[in-house]
Amino acid sequence: MKIILASASPRRRELLTLAGVDFEVRTSDVEEKVPEGMSPEETVKLLAGQKASAVAENFRNCCVIGADTVVVCGGRILGKPRDREQACEMLRTLSGKTHCVFTGVCIMCGAEVVSFAEKTEVTFYELTDEEIAAYTATGEPMDKAGAYGIQGRGCVLIKGISGDYFNVVGLPVARTVREINKILKNG
Repeated sequence: MKIILASASPRRRELLTLAGVDFEVRTSDVEEKVPEGMSPEETVKLLAGQKASAVAENFRNCCVIGADTVVVCGGRILGKPRDREQACEMLRTLSGKTHCVFTGVCIMCGAEVVSFAEKTEVTFYELTDEEIAAYTATGEPMDKAGAYGIQGRGCVLIKGISGDYFNVVGLPVARTVREINKILKNG
């Protein structure tokens, strides 16, 4: 069965390639809608499902993977920053604290649907204004939830993690591949 990644994220593409998965990329322009008061876990699962569903409509005999990642600190969801100023604000919020990264994954293979959310805790070093300015000047924070990339220059901001590293990059790849294999084995 053909596997489709319903995501434009270069990081998700890299992770699936690293895992040896043969796949194609098809994205949708689905408008992300989330009801008020939804937990981060439910939010990422819902958004991953919206993305997978939109692509699966055109690829009914394929296995479609949708994913969404958010950073949560102090009960506040930090998405992708809209500008450099907001990126600096997000990094100041994360400085010296432990936050959670949630990635929701939805896998649709015909009538079978598997949806889950993975959580990883990430602790930042205390950051100076100079460190924040230097990092945001690279442009790296601009397309990443929480305004940092653990797999890039943002690696120097991280004191430690608890959980799946790849989840922080954008896809809990081991669990995703295991779930796909389980579906394909049973299908």
